[in-house]
Amino acid sequence: MGAMSVRTQSSEQPAEAAHRAGFACFVGRPNAGKSTLTNALVGQKVAITANQPQTTRHTVRGIVHRPDAQLILVDTPGLHKPRTLLGERLNDVVRTTWAEVDVIGFCLPANEKLGPGDRFIAKELASIKKTPKIAIVTKTDLVDGRRLAEQLIAIDQLGKELGFEWAEIVPVSAVGDRQVDLLADLIVPLLPEGPALYPEGDLTDEPEQVMIAELIREAALEGVRDELPHSIAVVVEEMLPREGRPADKPLLDIHAFVYIERPSQKGIIIGPKGKRLKDVGIKSRKQIEALLGTPVFLDLHVKVAKDWQRDPKQLRRLGF
Repeated sequence: MGAMSVRTQSSEQPAEAAHRAGFACFVGRPNAGKSTLTNALVGQKVAITANQPQTTRHTVRGIVHRPDAQLILVDTPGLHKPRTLLGERLNDVVRTTWAEVDVIGFCLPANEKLGPGDRFIAKELASIKKTPKIAIVTKTDLVDGRRLAEQLIAIDQLGKELGFEWAEIVPVSAVGDRQVDLLADLIVPLLPEGPALYPEGDLTDEPEQVMIAELIREAALEGVRDELPHSIAVVVEEMLPREGRPADKPLLDIHAFVYIERPSQKGIIIGPKGKRLKDVGIKSRKQIEALLGTPVFLDLHVKVAKDWQRDPKQLRRLGF
């Protein structure tokens, strides 16, 4: 019924004129709630949420389909002071992405005072003149009204100090699902007019292999983040339907390598008697099956790729 009423309205004014489509990206310090917000807007788990910086390495895009607009969320890796070649390359990716999107949403948690990390990002944002910037105050379910009001004023000041005006300042709670739709309503008018850029059913245009690699990587990092924060890369070598299976009982064979930097890390990943790796396999297999909607046989191997974060050839091979 709802769709009908929308249609009758749009017959009075041509729908083409009103429809908007474009790109937005969320930025902010690690743990500012970027991925959670992406998932809340898209309504399905697409980005990898983790309480550790820099696990969303690839440009994961969530797509928000609305009758009046299509909003494509580009997830940039966190901007940070680079220490390695990988760090520098990630920062370049970030700046290019910011300059190319239609809207930038800067996520600032309501429950943490603005700090040097926020300033560092805000300064960078100030240098990108043309793109409208929305300040999104996340995690509002964790503070009271007074604390929230103080944060809103501080954010407004931050813009003034750096010589730019926020297009909007919006408090949201993705967890409590508060104001998430309002956020979409505020982003849409800032997008250029135009037809949808992706077919209706798409939630993400990540190739499946990249998403599968991310799910494995997330499971592999579970519980060992302190010891191996980002020295894990996962490559899905091949995905093949198992031969000779009846049509109603397909099985997908997935062969993946978990790359680490040093031999000493092998034991951490594999665990005593291979128990950890087995758990990683079970956990990620469930998620991959949920993602693909088909039973999966997951074959995981751990390999050492010496100092891959510093080696351009390895980086290319691992997809960075």
